[in-house]
Amino acid sequence: MSRHQALDTFGRSGNPVFGNRFDEDAQFRDLPTSQKMTLDGTVNKTGILLALCFATAAISWNMPNPLLMGFGVIGGLVLALITMFRPKSAGFTAPFYALSQGLFLGGITVMFEAQYPGIAIQAIGLTFGTLASLLVCYKTGIIKPTENFKLMIVSATAGIGLLYMVNIGMLMFGGGEGIGFIHSSGLMGIGFSLVVVAIAALNLVLDFDFIEQGSENGLPKHMEWFGAFSLMVTLVWLYLEILRLLSKIRNN
Repeated sequence: MSRHQALDTFGRSGNPVFGNRFDEDAQFRDLPTSQKMTLDGTVNKTGILLALCFATAAISWNMPNPLLMGFGVIGGLVLALITMFRPKSAGFTAPFYALSQGLFLGGITVMFEAQYPGIAIQAIGLTFGTLASLLVCYKTGIIKPTENFKLMIVSATAGIGLLYMVNIGMLMFGGGEGIGFIHSSGLMGIGFSLVVVAIAALNLVLDFDFIEQGSENGLPKHMEWFGAFSLMVTLVWLYLEILRLLSKIRNN
């Protein structure tokens, strides 16, 4: 792949977290090998972020506190926005994002576990099982991230995000229980959650593709943290949607 082709590919990748950040780093692609993004480096940094997330999740699990959860949500959102707009800061912001999300995930998992015993281990197992399965599918070529595939997933993700924003607005401004099928435990509600879980899972394929192409094209070293951060964002979303789906199934 030529440099022009690589730049064009990155510009059209479509991942909501990566956006066009690869384009902005094009000028650095002639860096020494030691200063370039690698696949192994990104995998190692992803492991670090997961370890940090699990560490604070364990704290929040054993000492559930709404303040900790609130801090995790707000802190995670702020850090995610900073990282998305300033990828070079990912080496600093991504670890703190993982720590913040752990505080939130530990607390909300306790709440689900209290109502549905055993749901936590099921959700964790399904999340990492999905990660492993899609990685195999990606590496073997069973799922190929073509331009149409990327467009479909990004469009669906944006649509889900917009729907959730409308639902939050309705809840905040007196719209009853919001959009009914989002919260319903009936067939429509379960079907909706299945679709959202599938879309969240397929976003992992986009992450794999961007990380691999970034490594092949020698982006700057800080993009390892940015790639790990993107994967972490998707895993957090997937885990929460799986929790929601399992709770709806348990209610039937």
